[in-house]
Amino acid sequence: MKSLIMVLLAAITVTANAQVTGAGATFPAPVYAKWAEHYNKATGIQINYSAIGSSGGIKQIDKQTVDFGATDDPRKAEDVTANGQFQFPTVIGGVVPVVNLPGVEAGKLVLDGKTLADIFMSRITKWNDPAIAKLNPKITLPADDITLVVRSDGSGTTAVFTDYLSRVNSEFKSIVGVGKSANWGANVAGGKGNAGVAANVKQIAGSIGYVEYAYVKQGKMIHVAMLHKGKVVQPSAETFAEAAADADWNTPGMAVNLNNQAKGWPITAATFILVYKQGNDKTQDVLKFFDWSFANGDKLALELDYVPLPTVVQTKIRAEWARNIK
Repeated sequence: MKSLIMVLLAAITVTANAQVTGAGATFPAPVYAKWAEHYNKATGIQINYSAIGSSGGIKQIDKQTVDFGATDDPRKAEDVTANGQFQFPTVIGGVVPVVNLPGVEAGKLVLDGKTLADIFMSRITKWNDPAIAKLNPKITLPADDITLVVRSDGSGTTAVFTDYLSRVNSEFKSIVGVGKSANWGANVAGGKGNAGVAANVKQIAGSIGYVEYAYVKQGKMIHVAMLHKGKVVQPSAETFAEAAADADWNTPGMAVNLNNQAKGWPITAATFILVYKQGNDKTQDVLKFFDWSFANGDKLALELDYVPLPTVVQTKIRAEWARNIK
């Protein structure tokens, strides 16, 4: 059965060599690439997506040089309205600390929120610090310096990560900041995009960084487990879904915050798309792509350990498209 938006857009034809352009967040880039590949096979339409970071995506859609912008740090509802845009979520994923510690296996090193925040505030600067050792009594930790690997570009992943750290450490916001960029201090290596952070962590012994979980799996990286609400939690589609289970999707701009929930992975987030309300054929092509992805892409998303939006949320988004985008 055709979905509501496909019926509404049935009169719009698109040539087989049509292209749709988007730019922004690197967090969802793997799943957008997978969706685009299968969508092209099904329709002949090419989706060209540039993973340039959330700040770049917002700048590009504001300049109207792309058909859609993508951000992990949702715009405030008033800013969306002021720019004549419409914002909607597409998929849920997790931001995961990753390390380069020889001899340490994936998921074996455990950190809690406070300790992770202290590391990224440079209050903990050695791997054998007592706070880390207390959480990991069975691991022999080196006395090596900790090198922070962070995003060098304006990043929604950074916004999600710093928001979480500010929620578990009251001083973090005033010292480092919360948002797409932060004041990380000294002994920091920068990487562009999730891919850049992943590459630098793999190259720098003694480093720790943060990336979306698809990059962990694809790069076979050493991820950290989190002690959250008294329970050691591993990142997975299941724990991301658990964190999102009680989300309130009726917030303005659907800008739901999934960090530090009672259950599941503590650093979980939805990612968002921006289009103009006063659309054109290209805008409608964008909606057709994401409508197809909602209808056909859940399995593809799960294969990359993203969590599809609940069906009720997808239905709500389609209804909002029909109501808001002309």
